[in-house]
Amino acid sequence: MQKEQEFIDRLYARVDVLRGDAAESVTDALIPVGTGQQARLERDLLVVERSGLLAALNAVDGSLCFGRIDLTEKAGGAVHHIGRIGIRADDTAHTPILIDWRAPVARPFYLATGHTPMDIRRRRHLTTEGRTVTALHDEILDLGDEERTGFEDPTGDAVLLAALNSARTGRMGDIVQTIQAEQDRIIRHSHRGVLVVEGGPGTGKTAVALHRAAFLLYEQRELLAKRAVLIVGPNPAFLGYIGEVLPALGETGVLLASLGELFPGVHATAEDTPHAAAVKGAETMVDALALAVRDRQQLPEPGAPLVIPHDDGDLILDWEIAYEARQGARDTLLPHNLARPHFAFRIIDALTAQLAERIGADPYGGPNFLGPDDLALLGKGVAASHEVHAAIEELWPQLTPEAFVADFLAEPVHLDDEDAKAVRREVTGPGDWTPADVPLLDEAAELLGVDDAAERAAAEAARQERIAYAQGVLDLSRGSETYEFEDEDESEVLAAHDIVDADRVADWYEEEDHRSAAERAAADRTWAFGHIIVDEAQELSPMAWRLLMRRSPTRSMTLVGDPAQTAEEAGVGSWEKILAPYVEDRWEHTRLGVNYRTPSEIMDVAAVVLRDGHPGFEPPSSVRSTGVRPWVRDVSDGSDGSDGDVVGAVAEEAVAATPEEGRLAVIAPRRLHGALAARLPGVVAGGEPDLTKHLVLLDPRQAKGLEFDRVIVVEPGEFGVSDLYVALTRATQTLGVVHGGELPDSLQGVLVTQA
Repeated sequence: MQKEQEFIDRLYARVDVLRGDAAESVTDALIPVGTGQQARLERDLLVVERSGLLAALNAVDGSLCFGRIDLTEKAGGAVHHIGRIGIRADDTAHTPILIDWRAPVARPFYLATGHTPMDIRRRRHLTTEGRTVTALHDEILDLGDEERTGFEDPTGDAVLLAALNSARTGRMGDIVQTIQAEQDRIIRHSHRGVLVVEGGPGTGKTAVALHRAAFLLYEQRELLAKRAVLIVGPNPAFLGYIGEVLPALGETGVLLASLGELFPGVHATAEDTPHAAAVKGAETMVDALALAVRDRQQLPEPGAPLVIPHDDGDLILDWEIAYEARQGARDTLLPHNLARPHFAFRIIDALTAQLAERIGADPYGGPNFLGPDDLALLGKGVAASHEVHAAIEELWPQLTPEAFVADFLAEPVHLDDEDAKAVRREVTGPGDWTPADVPLLDEAAELLGVDDAAERAAAEAARQERIAYAQGVLDLSRGSETYEFEDEDESEVLAAHDIVDADRVADWYEEEDHRSAAERAAADRTWAFGHIIVDEAQELSPMAWRLLMRRSPTRSMTLVGDPAQTAEEAGVGSWEKILAPYVEDRWEHTRLGVNYRTPSEIMDVAAVVLRDGHPGFEPPSSVRSTGVRPWVRDVSDGSDGSDGDVVGAVAEEAVAATPEEGRLAVIAPRRLHGALAARLPGVVAGGEPDLTKHLVLLDPRQAKGLEFDRVIVVEPGEFGVSDLYVALTRATQTLGVVHGGELPDSLQGVLVTQA
């Protein structure tokens, strides 16, 4: 213990030096060193680099080192300490002090066994509190005798079990100290396309996905630092729950977002009915939106042309002119807004010809009197007419995704009556968007396109101004030259204009974007991510998958989920259905089969529930048993089983069961949340739950992906099979059920009656 403490002391001394150097570098970099753009650029880049290093060092301060491997004498006898990031000494060789857990040399720490020691004599787990070593756990894997295998803890992995039995904090922690062999194989999987990680409750699939993200960032640092990694979770509460995992591993440049946050400028918090969400998520919406866009490309009624006032007489925009212009614009196959200029040019040309025929026609039937210059001047006048542009806007309007989708939802077209009724609503402000609306906004953005010609023209004009200014400066420099030569052989003195031209000088003064890749990606709908990780992937709708696939043109993705837990009506559920339209069969599937979270007593009950809807279901095998069977309390016995009785019973049980350390979740139908919040101390109904509190109130959808020490499920008969399965598998220690209504048949006889 003392030697390990001495090592930890030396390690943190080095970390403190690195932290101080990084902080000093940031401070120094913020001091102005020049007035030029180049100086500011170099300063900003240094600040970003050093700030990232400082953030990583601060994030991993606790439990920085967690392991050690001692190689056999045959393998050289080296000793390597394993940690969350790599730390090197300040010597000429930059000798490693601490090995990053992702480095190849650290992999035997996770894979070695007594049967296959991988040249490891001893594996040691270090437990620390802050900077103090509190416990050591050794496994001797190679005894140096070919006839004998090593020693592994006969009671199981004590470090793993200690982590599983520890009290929950309301935030997911990293599993870097206890990664199991099956998890390590997925984390380091070499497949660079779509990798599907399937696993039942408690198998650690979310943790595996996050650690895979950290591994890929380590292995492909240069690429992913530029393109960023996107992690998509089912809701903001879940993202808050997992938000500390990657920073604890020294990775701070990842974008975490829910579906409702994947359209820049929109934060979708409103809610849809299940039917409305299913309609919006269906692939039929692709055609419905495309047809709705075409509906906005209109024509005047036959026989009722648009009459446009003009100084030289009214212009007549009739059905024939508009039809030919529309067809020509559609033939470009460009998105609506990008095709609009083609429509406008054709309208302007037709109206110019109409005006020219009127003004320049020979009354005696001869050729038109107007020449090319006259026609150009007439066309310029037509193009400048506000009335002409108003007519073009009426027939082919410039559309934004937000305005278009809001109009579509107000009057859904190209849907059957039942579906249209389900989605019809008014969107009057930014707070009215729902997560299911976001894929519609993204689809609309694809159909509409962005006509940025005006912005590009303005940017080019600004650049030309900078070039002109720079050229003026260089001309002044040239004009003020004075050369004093002793004789004709004197070398010429170089001036600024001899080295750079005006274009180069102008570039120095161009505004640079110094945001991180993740920050820039969050603001750019068209950003192509280096890798995307999707949790609860089985829940996403076909429309949501269209959005995500646009963000991943290389199809570098890790998809995590469990089809057995599919609850959303719009969810695809089947990996084949999800992926076939995009990668056909070019994807890999792997499965986690060990349940680390849920005790066997609870998993046995949950498996019975799921088999009720899926007879062939086989649950993941639990590694733990608590000896405590799930209980049930029926409040209809001796009362009328009303909501008031149920709420009172839940409050009584929750107050008694809320731990001083750890977390208790009450998972109940949404209709009871108001009444329950009034009786549960510190609980507020509505909004995103605060998972750091000892007592939280959730519905099954909110609870997905989370874990708690204790769980009370309320009125399970009101849940669907998948939702009930999720609710029953959130607990790491104890599970209780309170009901006044009917108990599902699948739960009859499998719960212990609460006295």
